[in-house]
Amino acid sequence: MGQLLKDKVAIVTGASRGIGRAIAEIFAREGARVVICGRKQETLDQVAAELGPAVRAHSCHVGRAEEIRALVDSTIKQSGAIDILVNNAGTNVAQGPCVYIDEAQFDKMVEVNLKSAFRLMNAVAPGMCERGSGSIINIASISGLRPQHHGMLYSMTKAALIMMTQSYALELGPKGVRVNAIAPGLIQTKLSEYYWKDQARCTAQLERQPIRRLGQPNEIAEAALLLAGEGASYMTGQTLVIDGGHSLSSL
Repeated sequence: MGQLLKDKVAIVTGASRGIGRAIAEIFAREGARVVICGRKQETLDQVAAELGPAVRAHSCHVGRAEEIRALVDSTIKQSGAIDILVNNAGTNVAQGPCVYIDEAQFDKMVEVNLKSAFRLMNAVAPGMCERGSGSIINIASISGLRPQHHGMLYSMTKAALIMMTQSYALELGPKGVRVNAIAPGLIQTKLSEYYWKDQARCTAQLERQPIRRLGQPNEIAEAALLLAGEGASYMTGQTLVIDGGHSLSSL
């Protein structure tokens, strides 16, 4: 069986660890040339060295428009085209009651979790549309489907990302570009360690889902591989929920 992404070019943001790194690893395994981005070049270089020659590191603060443009321009210059974009970078700087959130936190969450995806999609989509093919994958969250307690900004930005996914899918589909999202539940990453490092909090979380364990980054990466490849050629505007059944309403 051949490689599913042979000769494809992919950008994966927030790829120095966790879900982004797992996606980069599986894409490279399946034949793609992968550009990983994050804020620290030294960390990215180490990850690229570990994942192999098909992976190139490019430092990029996704909250800065000029760095996003440089990332896209560099990838096109070196690889000729971008076939797959994974908007994975995200942050959660405002865990607490809604009424205590300040505007600086609000702006930061929108800048990193939402506007970065908007900027990247607008930078990459025109080239995909010209070629008549491409796959964009946005990493959302089940918190974008239901409000996360004391996590209003995270839920808000992820909900907006899901709607952006649907809007771009509607407009870009006729031009051959698919846009989908993945909504992970509790995955064992640094971003979510608030929920799983504390044993009592983790147990309470897991007791509310049928599959009573933490999800792993590679389980999200497998879904991203499906959405990136031809196996999902008839799928667009969808949000794949991968949460161990946590969002089932009866529990």
